[in-house]
Amino acid sequence: MTILNPYGMTRRHFMKHVAGAATAIPTMGFLSHLEANAAQVKKQQKACILIWMPGGPPTIDIWDLKPGSKNGGEFKPISTKGDMQISEHMPKTAQIMDNLSLIRSMSTREADHARGTYYMHSAYVPNPTVVHPTFGSVVSYELGSRRKELDIPSFISIGGSRGSAGFLGMAHSPFVVSSNGTIQNADINTAEKQRLGQRLDMLQVLESGFIKSKRGDSANSHKDIYKKAVNLMTSSQMEAFKVDQEPAALKEAYGDGNFGQGLMLARRLVEVGVPFVEVSASVGSWDLHQGVFDSLKNQNLPQLDKGISALVTDLKQRGMLDDVTIVCMGEFGRTPRINQNVGRDHWAASWTAMIGGGGLKNGQAIGKTDSDGIGIEGKSYLPGDLWATVAHSLGIPLDIVHTSKRGRPMKLANGGTPIKELIG
Repeated sequence: MTILNPYGMTRRHFMKHVAGAATAIPTMGFLSHLEANAAQVKKQQKACILIWMPGGPPTIDIWDLKPGSKNGGEFKPISTKGDMQISEHMPKTAQIMDNLSLIRSMSTREADHARGTYYMHSAYVPNPTVVHPTFGSVVSYELGSRRKELDIPSFISIGGSRGSAGFLGMAHSPFVVSSNGTIQNADINTAEKQRLGQRLDMLQVLESGFIKSKRGDSANSHKDIYKKAVNLMTSSQMEAFKVDQEPAALKEAYGDGNFGQGLMLARRLVEVGVPFVEVSASVGSWDLHQGVFDSLKNQNLPQLDKGISALVTDLKQRGMLDDVTIVCMGEFGRTPRINQNVGRDHWAASWTAMIGGGGLKNGQAIGKTDSDGIGIEGKSYLPGDLWATVAHSLGIPLDIVHTSKRGRPMKLANGGTPIKELIG
């Protein structure tokens, strides 16, 4: 029997179980509409959608423009329905900014892609002695494990995975799907219907025997993962992955690229109870060491603008926005100084993250950078403060302490403090 890695579950490993289950489980009829689950969903579903901008976005050109400064660049700020201005190339988002807020004084210590990604996802800097869980895994552990009616994974990553569940165990690792909801090896072989019972009985005998041998937690984790794979194949909640069923008008509102489609899928997933969904903002490179203004104006920002505004509008129209917290950020920002290639380089000292929905006090800009965007004036914020704010909006107690495999206490969000202006 395969012993599973207690520090993370790869998509390949999980899908081996799905493929195995697929040979044993008959085709099930799915619900034709998600509305059939709406009453249950509205009872208890708090969720977070993380829009991840890999490469480090130039937030000085998106959320915190500096007109008149030598660092200001080519774009002009425009007014919004919130109490802030943003880039002229985000006009649709400007119209819904009363539902969102900006944290303009993020100051983080990691300006390396890998280290910054780890830090922003986990609130901990990389440490060779421990693998910290990405915050999606924390939410899965704290909320997903309580949602007994949830058959599909409780942490889904659309378009790529960054980080693992670390010491929380593989059951809470990100489950990766494509933006169109495709899950490999998920076709069910109906010819195996008659063999379902005997195969699952055999598995039960093997698993129970190994668990009784008391050789660690991995056997229990293995059993849980296989159970989730079986549920994944049979649940009506699989309907949520069929993003192509959405009306043409809604698809157009989100945008027909991978990013817009991924956001629409994220909304479908939180609608059936998934507590954490990460969406890769695959709208072109954000690692803009050159040609920053052309790339933003002609590719990145039009898609980002369309997707964010559509997601907020869609959630609000469905009465879900107060229960779904939206975060949009990358691993760091980019230099205020424009380099010789008309680009901006890595910069972690002063940059902006966006947060909204979730019943927060939105429509405001928290924190401030100086007139050139170089230094922070007043209070700065760390990743732990951002994730503590998200935990507060999700109803996760902030005094929770997890324990690593070596027995070390790990505070939720690294002991961060919720941003008081956002939570009231």
